[in-house]
Amino acid sequence: MRTGNEPMTARSPLRLRFGLASFGLVWTAAGTAFFALAGRPGWAIACGVVMLVTVIDLVVIIRHIRQGPHYQPGRDVPPYEAVRNTNHPGEGKGEP
Repeated sequence: MRTGNEPMTARSPLRLRFGLASFGLVWTAAGTAFFALAGRPGWAIACGVVMLVTVIDLVVIIRHIRQGPHYQPGRDVPPYEAVRNTNHPGEGKGEP
């Protein structure tokens, strides 16, 4: 059932993001090793930089998962209403 406020109460698929980042980590590590052994230092550095970004993303994902239901609610937790900004009337209600 749509309530009209899905963008404000959307839930992040952190476990899917964790799986995709783990997959990327494996491939970037393999690419770094392959290019280093093949004598392509530029490509090895590029893969290493992407691997570093992937590791940072994994750290952020794990941190959000461990912070609990506010960041990763389970299926039994209903969506919560977003906090409205009371300083600007009409803001966040879909009005221009």
